[in-house]
Amino acid sequence: MTLSFHKYQGTGNDFVMVDDRAHNFDAANHALVQHLCDRRRGIGADGLILLRQHPNYDFEMVYFNADGHLGSMCGNGGRCTVAFARQLGVIESHTRFLAADGPHEAQIEADGTVHLRMQDVTGHQHIEEHSGVFLNTGSPHLVRFMPASTLAELNVFAEGRAIRYGELFREQGTNINFVEIPETPNLPWQVRTYERGVEDETLSCGTGVTAVALAASQHGAQSPVRLQTPGGELRVTFETQSNGAFTNIFLIGPATHVFEGRVEV
Repeated sequence: MTLSFHKYQGTGNDFVMVDDRAHNFDAANHALVQHLCDRRRGIGADGLILLRQHPNYDFEMVYFNADGHLGSMCGNGGRCTVAFARQLGVIESHTRFLAADGPHEAQIEADGTVHLRMQDVTGHQHIEEHSGVFLNTGSPHLVRFMPASTLAELNVFAEGRAIRYGELFREQGTNINFVEIPETPNLPWQVRTYERGVEDETLSCGTGVTAVALAASQHGAQSPVRLQTPGGELRVTFETQSNGAFTNIFLIGPATHVFEGRVEV
């Protein structure tokens, strides 16, 4: 069988995109997904995304982690799927689609910048053991604020893996975001992320920077928040409610088509 695919990336977070409106892709074939995402033996990606038809939405986004299993919401993947849907002619500039955590709305500009509405976040938890804040922005995230000038030299793989598989998070798993508070308000917040499912540091994580922006509001950050990942800069806008909830959350950034191809599977 020959599989046609497209490769997209959003601030370095890259995805194999498959037009599966005919529902021909075997979503239960975890080994195939893992193979396609393998950077040495396959196409190479942080995840694989199927774009499928849905009777109540413009499309459905089905996201798989690089380990081959279905994942929770992926923010950068969502932005890339919106760009892919426009390339396919499924949408124009506005869309409403379904993802793992429910409905999302998005707008894509002519230059490829995608404004993706994220789900409201109603609560967060301080985790003293890890000097961090735990939030769910469609995927679970621990946000850990680091001392100044320590982020660049941090071993994100080792530190993140120790927390992800530690006693507190071992059962459900979590993503870990290490954050450096900017010296002045006009500078972006520096973020590095260990992603579960990929089980390594990624160049960017959309739900991760969303979690960071919300947690950073407790350290003086105001919407819109600029966030610098190793793969590029993203913005997050939000409103804070009197009960501590966050609403009208948007993840904003580029989504870029890299190449397309075919592979025998």
